[in-house]
Amino acid sequence: MSAGGKYEYLWADGVKVKKPVRLSAPEYINKLYDWIEEQIDDDKTFPQQFGSPFPPNFMDVTKTIFKRLFRVYAHIYHSHFKAICSLGEEAHLNTCFKHFIFFVTHYNLVDEKELAPLQELIDQFLGRPGSSSAAATQ
Repeated sequence: MSAGGKYEYLWADGVKVKKPVRLSAPEYINKLYDWIEEQIDDDKTFPQQFGSPFPPNFMDVTKTIFKRLFRVYAHIYHSHFKAICSLGEEAHLNTCFKHFIFFVTHYNLVDEKELAPLQELIDQFLGRPGSSSAAATQ
């Protein structure tokens, strides 16, 4: 599971897999989605009862979920963007990612350093100076 030559993502969930392991992208993503489902279904982390307090680690778990979801986007853009373009679906990917980035940056859910693999594209979407329109068509 990678996002270009500089970024490789290893899998560890802290429970079943304590030592980070190298996985293929499909394996990583499957484990990620299973792990996210476990987190969301855990009443202790995501209370189901109205008015129940959120635990002290709620933001940590939430940030980890979004950080790992970002990694899926980074992998898609770096490894599959040409295929997505050949299908004519880049506008859909860009729209989904743009909404994701607006959300995570507004609520500060992913550390800036984690966003590095797609920083040019993110800067373009956020209208930051120095961004170029070429980033969206890499």
